[in-house]
Amino acid sequence: MMRCVLFDLDGTLLDTAPDLMAAANHVLQDHSFDPISLAKAQQLASHGAVGLLNEGFGSDITRFNLPQLRQQLLDYYAQNLAIHTQFYPGIEAALQWLNESGIAWGVVTNKPFYLADPLLDHYPSFASCQILLGGDSLEQKKPHPMPLYVACEHLQANPSESIYVGDAQRDIEAGNRADMFSLQANWGYLSPLERQQNWEPDHVLELSSQLIHFLKSHFDNHAAT
Repeated sequence: MMRCVLFDLDGTLLDTAPDLMAAANHVLQDHSFDPISLAKAQQLASHGAVGLLNEGFGSDITRFNLPQLRQQLLDYYAQNLAIHTQFYPGIEAALQWLNESGIAWGVVTNKPFYLADPLLDHYPSFASCQILLGGDSLEQKKPHPMPLYVACEHLQANPSESIYVGDAQRDIEAGNRADMFSLQANWGYLSPLERQQNWEPDHVLELSSQLIHFLKSHFDNHAAT
């Protein structure tokens, strides 16, 4: 029987691409480069600030100090975390059902903790999140399984009785390496090429609205007790 659920954040629970795009375009505009589109930002958001900057600057990126550009992007983003970011359809209902059913859940993301923590504070549905680990919270980050082990231990759940939901290859790899049930969120930030790849998840969902039905089917016994 499953005992807990852990989630990735960007591209899984929250659509953060619009605000990440705005931060990238702020940097691009500052250096007289054309902005990137939302569609492109959605494909690259899982690759972080560097992925967005590489797309925007192209081959000209070598003329700049990349760490400095990255910090400029993150500084702007930190001040504009939740302007256009919103939950994917059905996610809030799924989190509410987990809360009402007494099922432990948390967030394990590679987003730096100093960005992830205040971002969650903007959304009341995260008030019941029982653990948040950022990409810099531990010595290792995904695809290493360490963050998932630590989160499961905190929630007093065996990894083999836990689900990890994410939209990136590193999420599925981390879940599999931790011996968790890996659930691939195809509504997230996957490029057309990535959608054709087989990362060997235990299950794939195409729509975020399907998540609550999936969880109910795997936690029916728990919810009934």
